[in-house]
Amino acid sequence: MTTALSIVRPAPEDGLTADLMAAVTDDFRKLMSFDSKVRVLVFPGDHPLLGAPECPVDGCTKQVFHADSTQGLCVGCANRFRQSGQSFEEFVATAKRLWRNIGVSNCRVPKCARPWKTSRKPLCTSHYYQQQNVYRLPVDEFIRHPDVRPLPGFGPCEVAACPRDREGQKSRYCNAHAQRRAYELRKGSTLDEETWRLTTPAVAKAGEVSLRGLPDRVLAEVLYGLQERVAAGLQQKDYQLRPLCDLVRAQQVGSLTELDLDALSRLNRRQAKGLLKHVNRFQMSPETERLKDIWDGAAFGMKGNFHFEEISQPWLRQATKDWAVENIPLRRGAKPQGAIQRQINSIARLSKSLRLHRDDGAMDLTALGRDDIVAFMNRLRYLEEQGEITAGRRCEDARDVRRLLTRMRTLGLTRPGQSLHGLPHDFTLREEDIPDDPDDAEAGRDLPVEVMRVLCDHLGELEIGGHQTRAAVELLIDTGRRPSEICNLDYECLDRDGDGKPVLIYDNHKALRNGRRLPIPEATAALILTQQQRARERFPDTPAKKLKLFPSVVANPDGTKAATISWVTDRHRAWVKNLPDILVPTVVEVDGERVTKMLPFDKTKIFPYAYRHTYAQRHADAGVEADVLRVLMDHRQLETTQRYYRVGQERRREAVDRVTTMQFDRHGNRVWRTAKTLLDSEHARRAVGEVAVPYGVCSEPSNVAAGGHDCPVRFRCIGCGHFRTDISYLPDLEAYLADLLRNRERLAAFAHADGWARDEAMPSDEEITRVRRLVRRLREDLDDLTDDDRTKIQEAVALVRRSRQVVSLGMPRIRQPLPDIRPERTA
Repeated sequence: MTTALSIVRPAPEDGLTADLMAAVTDDFRKLMSFDSKVRVLVFPGDHPLLGAPECPVDGCTKQVFHADSTQGLCVGCANRFRQSGQSFEEFVATAKRLWRNIGVSNCRVPKCARPWKTSRKPLCTSHYYQQQNVYRLPVDEFIRHPDVRPLPGFGPCEVAACPRDREGQKSRYCNAHAQRRAYELRKGSTLDEETWRLTTPAVAKAGEVSLRGLPDRVLAEVLYGLQERVAAGLQQKDYQLRPLCDLVRAQQVGSLTELDLDALSRLNRRQAKGLLKHVNRFQMSPETERLKDIWDGAAFGMKGNFHFEEISQPWLRQATKDWAVENIPLRRGAKPQGAIQRQINSIARLSKSLRLHRDDGAMDLTALGRDDIVAFMNRLRYLEEQGEITAGRRCEDARDVRRLLTRMRTLGLTRPGQSLHGLPHDFTLREEDIPDDPDDAEAGRDLPVEVMRVLCDHLGELEIGGHQTRAAVELLIDTGRRPSEICNLDYECLDRDGDGKPVLIYDNHKALRNGRRLPIPEATAALILTQQQRARERFPDTPAKKLKLFPSVVANPDGTKAATISWVTDRHRAWVKNLPDILVPTVVEVDGERVTKMLPFDKTKIFPYAYRHTYAQRHADAGVEADVLRVLMDHRQLETTQRYYRVGQERRREAVDRVTTMQFDRHGNRVWRTAKTLLDSEHARRAVGEVAVPYGVCSEPSNVAAGGHDCPVRFRCIGCGHFRTDISYLPDLEAYLADLLRNRERLAAFAHADGWARDEAMPSDEEITRVRRLVRRLREDLDDLTDDDRTKIQEAVALVRRSRQVVSLGMPRIRQPLPDIRPERTA
C-alpha cells in the first residue's frame, strides 16, 4: 500500500516534543512496528501486556480480551456457539468467519499498489474487471498470466487519520471514507469537508491504532506515555487507546494537557491520566516539583501526591513545603507518604481556622498571637463534637501542629528573608494545650467466636473472586499477620524448623524487621503449598526468589509484583456484605434488667485487620503468656501486645455478674446474690475492696490495704472466714488438690527426714478434705446448668481469668488448649 503523509495541525515548538520523541527507544518502536511516516501503532498479539490471544475458531482473526469469556472465544463466536447447539470441538473446527470483513489489503497481483475490492474479491477494480470479463480465469491463474501487469496506486486517502489509499482516480478518499462522506451528505447535514477530513477517525482495525492526524506533541506524548506504562507492567490494549486518539483528533487540541479531563468519559479520562502521569514526570526533579502546590511523590522516590493547596496563606504554605522537603528524606517504612500528608493536613486545618478567625484571612503573619492558637484549639473541639474528626485525630492534629511550628522555627524559617520572618513567639502550642488521649480503642476489635464460625463456613464464597482471595483471607485468619505482610509474602515463605514443624517467613514492614519466623499448623502450611502451586502455574518461568505468593492480577507480567491491600480489602468487603446476618449473644437492658439476646453483629467491624486482634484474643483466651504472645505478634513492647486483648469494662462486668452467682465460702456454701445492689457492690469490691490470693479473693480490710501481705494465716486461705472463691478458680483448685495429694504421697515415702519435719510438711487431712469439697461443689453446680448456661459461664470464666492478677505459690498453672475455629480442617 502506498505510504501517505498525514495532515497534521502544527503544534508550537517548545523542545519538549523533541525530547519526548528522543526518549522513545528503538526497541519500543520495533515492538510497536512504528514508522514515523506511517504513524500507525501495531499491538503485538503475543505480548502479555499489549496483546491478546486469537479466537480459536477456524478462520476467525479476532482477539479474545476477556479471560472469562466462553471457553476462550471472541464475543461474536461465543454468541454463535451458544446458538449452534454443537460441541465446542465441533464448533471450533467447522465454524467460518462471518461474511463481513473488516480490513483492506493490496491487490493479489504482484506489486500492484491498488487496494483489493473485498477479501472475497482480492483484486483491485481494474484487475477484477480483467479477470471476470477479459481473461475469465481463476484468481490464482489470473495473477500468473504474463499479460497481467501491476498498476500504480491512486494516492493516499485525504482523511488525515486514514492510512489507506484512494479507491479510484477521481475519488479523494478510500472506499470506507467515501461511503461515510456519502452517508453524511444523504442525511442532509452541512458538511465542512475540510474539517471533516481533519477530525473523522480512521477505520478501526483490530490490533492497530492510527496516530495520523495528531499533532507532533500528542504523538510524542502517546508514544512516551505508552512506553512507560508498558515498562511499569500496566496492560494497554488497542481498543482502550483508540477512542482517546479519536477524541484528540476531533477536538483538534495541540497537547493532551489541553483536554478537560472532567468532561471526558471514564475510559478516556483513565487513558489520558495514565499517559499524562508519565509525561509530567519526564525531566521531573525535586527542585522543580517543590515549586508546585501539588507534588508528585515520584520526584521524591514515593508513591502518590502531596497536597498543599488547602493551605491558603502563602507564608504558611511555603513554610510547610520547606518542612516537607527537609522531612521527606528522614522518613522510613514502606509507605511514609501517608504520615507526611496527615501532618500537612493538620496545618491545613490550622490554615482554615486562621482564615475564619481573622478578617484579613491571616495574610499578615505579624498580627498573629495567642488568641489565634486558642481559636484553633476550640475549632478542633468543635469538629470533634460535630463528628467531622475523631478524638484521636484531634489529639494528633494538635501534636502535629505543635511539632511542625517548633520544627519550622528550628529550621531557621523565622530569619529575615524567610517565609516565617516576623511570626510572633506566642504563636505556638504549649504542652498543656494538647488534649488528653482518648481511651484506647484497639482492644475489643476481635471478632466473637460465633462470627468467626460463620465466616469460616462461608469461605467458599470467596472463591467466586478467585482462589487467591480465599487463600489470602485464610492466612489472615490463621496467622494474625497484618494485611500488608500477607499480601507481600514471597513465594518461598514456607520453611521447617529443627523439629520439622512448619514456619511462616514474612517481613514486618511496619517495624522494618525482615525474615521473621512464625510457627504455623500443618493445615496452614498445606494452604501455602496449594497457593504456591497456583502461583507457579501462572508464572512458570519466573525465578522462585523473585516470585510472589500472591501475585498481582494487574500490571504484573512476570509475577514479581505483589497483590495490594486494597485488592484484598475490596473483595473481602464485598464478601462480608453479601453474607447473611450473623447473630451473636448481646447483653441488653430490658425493664431495668440485663438480659442476653441474639442480635445481628455489626458487619462494619469485620475487616482484614480485625483478624489480627482475633488471633491475639484467641491465644490470650488459651492462656498463652503475655511475653510469648508478644513474640507471636512480633511487637517490640509488651504494652503494645496488651492493647490487643485487654478486657473491656463492659465485657468484664458481664462476666463478673455471671461468675458471682456461683461464688462459695470456705465451707463450700453458696453465697447467693439476688439483689442488683449487691451485684453492684460486688463490682466495687473487686475494684477496691478485695485482694487476690491463691484460689480466690480475700476481703479482710487490713490485708487488702497491705496488698495481701498482712495475714496471720498466710497460705492457709482455705481455712479463713474472709476467703471467697468462685467457678473461675476451679482449674486452680483442681491443680492445688492434685499437688496436695502428690506431696502427701511423696512425704509418706520419704525416709530421710525427722518425724517432726515430715509432720510439719505433710498436708493436713482437713485441708485436703476442704479443697476436695470445694472442687466437688463447684463441679456439681456447673453440671446442674443447662448447656447454654454452661457455655455462657465458661466464656465469662475465660474473661475473668484473663484480666486477673496472677498469684502463685509455685503451683503449676493451668493452660487452656488453643481453641480451633475449624477443627474439621486437616493438612
